[in-house]
Amino acid sequence: MRYKKLTTEQILISLDRLTRFKFTKKKYLRVFTDIILSNLIEPKYKKNELINLPYETITELAEEIFNGSLAGCNNDFSINQRLCEYENSVFYVDEEARILLNNKINYIGALDLIPEDSPVNLRWLKSLARCKDLIQLREQELLKYPIEKVLLVEGITEEILLPAFSKFLGHDFYKKGIQIIPAGGKNQVVKMYYQMIEEVKLPIFLLLDKDAEENIRQITPRLRNIDKIHLVSCGEFEDLLPKSLIVKTINNHLRNFNSISDEDFDDGMSEVENLENIFKTKGLHEFKKAEFAKLVRDNISSNSDISAEITEIIREIAEENKTLDSKFCS
Repeated sequence: MRYKKLTTEQILISLDRLTRFKFTKKKYLRVFTDIILSNLIEPKYKKNELINLPYETITELAEEIFNGSLAGCNNDFSINQRLCEYENSVFYVDEEARILLNNKINYIGALDLIPEDSPVNLRWLKSLARCKDLIQLREQELLKYPIEKVLLVEGITEEILLPAFSKFLGHDFYKKGIQIIPAGGKNQVVKMYYQMIEEVKLPIFLLLDKDAEENIRQITPRLRNIDKIHLVSCGEFEDLLPKSLIVKTINNHLRNFNSISDEDFDDGMSEVENLENIFKTKGLHEFKKAEFAKLVRDNISSNSDISAEITEIIREIAEENKTLDSKFCS
């Protein structure tokens, strides 16, 4: 067997992908096959040949290349065991995934390569070697991992603003282990929920716009007793933003160039329609939800910036999470 050593960048990318919130078999298989395809010289496999190999062989090849790219050897596989326990506590792991999980990747030898400003999942990986009570560490250092609840939403506005509103109200998602996932529309929420209940053990909180009533009827027969749905009472998530917050956000953005007031809003239109009209008439660039949500996030400064329904949504999300396997958490 001949191979090129992984670069530091390749090692960090592999570690990052192995510790993301992704279904176990898919992420491990992707990382291991990428390592082999990029660095194995002999024997050489094409992708279609590689994916047909036994999972034990794929795991052994990836181990050899990864570990051979690090200085020295290591017989401490405690991190591997903790990752295995974590994946089993979060996902439904089948026999093939279990083979991939039961690897001897030299995580200990790679920890020194992880910079302090790395993504949160890599900082969490480093903590596995030094801390037993990972729930306490997560709350102290806002590591988000181990994840205990999934928040499935329609779009980017909720993804940006819900963590910000929650943090202001004292429910930091990174502190409480909440993973927010934007599905890209109400139909995609249904599709993603169907997939997730087959693979994810954790509670799932679904937030849907008012026009998703038919989608809820599709979900309800398969809704698990640990999951919950909140249907926005009117319109979409942007309609829950206090008008005073929207006005403050736009005026701070315009500064001395221009300004708006409540009179610029048509009560017969949705807030998105109003915003599209305001951006057009005030000579601003095209209204984009993600950019506007980031502006709103930067202007949250008091409880009056958070509507009663958003406060209620956050209260529901913040309800007690599933307790992970005590063997993993202590």
